[in-house]
Amino acid sequence: MRITVDGKSGGLRVRMRFQQQRNRWLAVRIILGVLAFQGAVVGLWAVFAPHSWYTSFPGFGMQWIGADGPYNHHLASDVGSFFLALTAVTLAALFLGGSALAQVAGLGWLVFGVPHLIYHAFHKPADMSGGSFTLSVIGAALIVALGLALILVTPRGPQLRDPAPINFQRPRRRTNR
Repeated sequence: MRITVDGKSGGLRVRMRFQQQRNRWLAVRIILGVLAFQGAVVGLWAVFAPHSWYTSFPGFGMQWIGADGPYNHHLASDVGSFFLALTAVTLAALFLGGSALAQVAGLGWLVFGVPHLIYHAFHKPADMSGGSFTLSVIGAALIVALGLALILVTPRGPQLRDPAPINFQRPRRRTNR
C-alpha cells in the first residue's frame, strides 16, 4: 500500500493506493484491449463486407484467406459473427473487471487460437508467399499467447479498488469579540 499526504488550504488530504497486483492488472487490461480491438476489426469487416474480407484479409497487400479456397458468403459471415462474440466477452471482461471474466475471455481465445494455429502451421496454400505464410503463423501464435497470458497473468481473487481519500480539516480559530 502506498500512502500520500497532500497539504491543502485548510487541512490535509490522505490517499491510500493498493499496489498489490497493480502491474498484473495493467497487463490484463492491455491484453484484453488488444484482443478486443483485433476481434472487433476482423469481426466487423467479415460481417459487413464478407467478400472484401475474403479477398483482402489481413490487408496491406496480403491475401491470406482467398489463397486457401473458394469464397463462401455464409462461412465468412459466420467467422465475423464468431469474432464479434469473442469481442463481446472480451469487452465485458475489460469493462466489468474481475479475475473470472478475464480468465474466461482468455480461455475463449485459447480454445479458438490453438486449432487455428495448428491449421496455419501445417497448411500453406500454394498461392501464398513465404512471407505471408510466416506472418499468418505469427498472427495465429499471438492469439494463443495472449489467451494463455490472460489465464496465467490474471491475479486470483477480486480486484481491490483504492479507497476514497480522507480529508482532515484544520480547526478554525475563534475570534473573540
